[in-house]
Amino acid sequence: MKSQDFRKYAHQLVDWMASYMDNVENYPVKSSVKPREIFNKLPDHPPLKAEPFEAFFNDFLEIIIPGITHWQSPNFYAYFPANTSPPSILAEMLTATLAVQCMIWETSPAATELEEKMMNWLRDIIGLPDYFEGVIQDTASTSTLAAILTAREKITRFKVNEDGAFTQKQLRVYCSDQAHSSVDKAVKIAGIGIKNLVKIDTRSDFSLDPEKLSVAIAEDIQKGYTPCCVVATLGTTGVTAIDPIKEIGEICSKYGLWLHVDAALGGTALILPEYKWMLDGKEYIDSFVFNPHKWMFTNFDCSAFFVREAGLLIRTFEILPEYLKTRTRGQVNDYRDWGVPLGRRFRALKLWCVIRMYGVEGLQNMVRTHIEIARKLYEMIYRERDFEILAPLTLNTVCFRYKPDKISDEEANSINEKLNHLLNDSGRIYLTHTKIGEKYCLRMVTAQTNVTMKHVEKAWNLIMNTARTMKV
Repeated sequence: MKSQDFRKYAHQLVDWMASYMDNVENYPVKSSVKPREIFNKLPDHPPLKAEPFEAFFNDFLEIIIPGITHWQSPNFYAYFPANTSPPSILAEMLTATLAVQCMIWETSPAATELEEKMMNWLRDIIGLPDYFEGVIQDTASTSTLAAILTAREKITRFKVNEDGAFTQKQLRVYCSDQAHSSVDKAVKIAGIGIKNLVKIDTRSDFSLDPEKLSVAIAEDIQKGYTPCCVVATLGTTGVTAIDPIKEIGEICSKYGLWLHVDAALGGTALILPEYKWMLDGKEYIDSFVFNPHKWMFTNFDCSAFFVREAGLLIRTFEILPEYLKTRTRGQVNDYRDWGVPLGRRFRALKLWCVIRMYGVEGLQNMVRTHIEIARKLYEMIYRERDFEILAPLTLNTVCFRYKPDKISDEEANSINEKLNHLLNDSGRIYLTHTKIGEKYCLRMVTAQTNVTMKHVEKAWNLIMNTARTMKV
């Protein structure tokens, strides 16, 4: 492609991108395509001869767009926020243009040093102590895996890396029964084994119960296990519960366990002074992760992972083949030693652009707005007699169900599942569910970049009207 053609098509794409962002709420939120529908519309074999850009873009509009679930729609209330923003998109375009490989300082000095500075900015914004050092990972799942692998090596004095997992006593990892499934995956990958992941019961607010954690650890020691790590959560996926870091940290300190804090969703709220209480006990934390690509208006992927002792992390992952030896080693951060992948993208650029173009105060105002919208939604639901709140409101997620008088929990489960499908099939909003105990629960996450109270009020009226016209 010649540069003049690239310029022409790039302008065309940017025009479409801007129009898309302006009109995304007019698209059906959840795609209605059937399984294999997109696949079957695509040719079985690649073209032998070059095709014009116009042909590609036309197929993009006619085949791909109908199969997109629009995460950036203000009518998207499912799963978790996966926010982007114009500054992030602009920086992502620059990243794609530069196409640098950020595995070591020498392959991209500016990318490495910008990443170090951005992690310092984030550390200070959210209120972690100065001794924490950070690295950008792809996801919180990867960050949690890195934390558990490092905890494993610390407790075994790096013997697993040297001799293998089967030469050690059985290690134990602890988390609440509300913790993200990435913890389950991490203990499998780490060779600890899913049977050695101990799920601790939660309190009435769905936060991890420290007393039960302490009992579980003591019992495991008595049985001959080696407690290794506790994963606490700030903003569980299901109900955004907040685990008590200080109480958990005191237990970890007593028994010599690594404390990893998964704040993938909730961590962004720490940019607000009024939510700094969630970090009470931060002096006990060994590693911490939150995702700017969830609620800080930065394109996926961008996961901020912090460690108290970077040396332990580096020693866990460091491999030094001859072709990666450089004269600058020891003077700079080579981030390929800070996690699983060797290859790394220039993710710090979009973070830099977002923070500069919004400013800390601008980001705070947006997050506050989302929390306030959730509070108002909670109050609207609470006032309706035939709807029931199922979990405390902590941040941006409201958990509820439709429950008319004189129906059982089992009947309510069936009704709410049907309601969820009807709402999603309408294309007007998109919700997902969880289960609290045995109760089928609808979730609304009010944290998309451009969501307003107008959108939420409209969604709530749709939910009420749909529910009340169903046959019970």
